[in-house]
Amino acid sequence: MSPPASGDTGGPSVSPATPAPQTSPGAHGPLTGVRVVELAGIGPGPFAGMLLGDLGADVVRVDRPGGPGLAIDPAHDVTNRNKRSVLVDLKAPGGAAHVLDLAARADVLIEGWRPGVAERLGVGPEPCHARNPRLVYGRMTGWGQQGPLAPRAGHDVTYLAPTGALGTIGAPGTPPPFPANLLGDFAGGSLYLVVGILAALHHARATGTGQVVDAAIVDGTAHLTAMLHGMLSAGAWQDRRGANFLDGGCPFYGTYETADGRHMAVGALEPRFYAEFTDLLGLPADAPGRDDPARWDALREAIAARFRTRTREEWTAVFQESDACVAPVLSLGEAPRHPHLAARGTFTDHEGLTQPAPAPRFAATPTAVRTGPARPGADTAAVARDWGLPGLTGPAPARENPHRKARQ
Repeated sequence: MSPPASGDTGGPSVSPATPAPQTSPGAHGPLTGVRVVELAGIGPGPFAGMLLGDLGADVVRVDRPGGPGLAIDPAHDVTNRNKRSVLVDLKAPGGAAHVLDLAARADVLIEGWRPGVAERLGVGPEPCHARNPRLVYGRMTGWGQQGPLAPRAGHDVTYLAPTGALGTIGAPGTPPPFPANLLGDFAGGSLYLVVGILAALHHARATGTGQVVDAAIVDGTAHLTAMLHGMLSAGAWQDRRGANFLDGGCPFYGTYETADGRHMAVGALEPRFYAEFTDLLGLPADAPGRDDPARWDALREAIAARFRTRTREEWTAVFQESDACVAPVLSLGEAPRHPHLAARGTFTDHEGLTQPAPAPRFAATPTAVRTGPARPGADTAAVARDWGLPGLTGPAPARENPHRKARQ
């Protein structure tokens, strides 16, 4: 999570990323005025909180004593940008009361623990809704709140595996490759939690009634496969890897190595794009045709042979002004310097930290990286003042929550 090194070579030669122009610099985004309490965790919960903060919400992260859960310097944890942090020991007497006081003044609360943990700590939905019936209570888990595996541990890859999504990725005859933790944690998890929160927030404002949002990574990831299930039902998708148009089965939708050991991505599915692709690639006239799947292996090798004749940078120059649907495969460090992404301000620098800019974009309520990653407990006094909770800066309240259950 650091700016690209100035000595990097092989990437697009453009200036460092700069923020896109803002039409209303004073605006903080469409969720300005929304208050969010995020009970500290790692992965999809913090990313969901970051997204709500990027959209303008006042996100207060409740950190636990003992340091961050993610084993990196908190100053580099981009998922904690656009937030403020207070320190609360939920296992100490009166700790739950501090969180309930925050929940009473919030619109949204996010927690990402195993089912039952929030209840045992005294900050589950029941006591929170007793203090604030309008509260949207967002729960982020891998397996969900119910089901045989709900109490079991897991991580992104084990949540992806049973949904069918992981089984669609990779070449046949090899183990499915793991797509970092992007598909499960953040696409199937965080984004679905935020969609649910926004829908429930709309309902709460219309009716005065909050609710629990149960966001499970297995549910969200399965939902992402909706189009593939439709194609499977229609007979347009084979239920095996490397046999379909969108999973690397066809030679004109995939990646190829270049002369310098880097790669180009090809997505020339439509006939007119394919014609432009083969023309610019210089594919031999006797190469197999695109409409003959029986000879796709031979076509793939002919395409691969052509890509191996030039470097990634050279092929990028060949295709950059075309509709051939070809692009260079860049690393995380190279991505901010891609000419198109730099022009749009897709990445930005804030306090020396290169990071993705907020997305999506809004014409009337533009978003921005307003603050760097929140340091655990650094904003307690400011939150106490702004949220009208002077007791947050002192000893925990003496009262205990009557709904709290003994730890098992």
